[in-house]
Amino acid sequence: MSARMVKLIAAVLGLLAFPMVQDGAAQEPGRLVAEAAVGWVGFADDGIVSESLVGASARWYVSPRLSVGPEVIYINGNNHSHLAVTGDVTFDIVAGVNGSRPRRVTPFVVIGGGLFSTRETFVLGRFTATEGAFTAGGGVRAFVSDSVTVGVETRVGWEAHLRVYASVGVRLRK
Repeated sequence: MSARMVKLIAAVLGLLAFPMVQDGAAQEPGRLVAEAAVGWVGFADDGIVSESLVGASARWYVSPRLSVGPEVIYINGNNHSHLAVTGDVTFDIVAGVNGSRPRRVTPFVVIGGGLFSTRETFVLGRFTATEGAFTAGGGVRAFVSDSVTVGVETRVGWEAHLRVYASVGVRLRK
């Protein structure tokens, strides 16, 4: 990925995040959330290539509705695998109740950028490639207890794919 492309992605992320920083309230700044996910990913090829994925992420709330953090996704295919590592920015669309308590159900949007690595085994040996990656999408999460959430999310991204997955999250720190 060229330096110019990295600067462009950083500028777009900054422009998207800036107006959201002072908006509403849903979580206390400093709150840490850890999530695990399982789901499906479809890659554009001569058709749709379907594969499963597992992943994990962490989000730190930097403002009541804006969180940032890493995400790692592992995708397993027949003779290959993919690993995506991104930094994500997530914005909770609805504000919390009574100034800080999150709503029971919260829709959100997310955008991320990072690296996408592919390992493939051929008859003559193993091939590995790593390139820049980005994703964008959204979903909804719901509290099932004071600190546990379940959610669904869908994203599109590059390397060209669509992914849909379910997640379980835990609020770790106040």
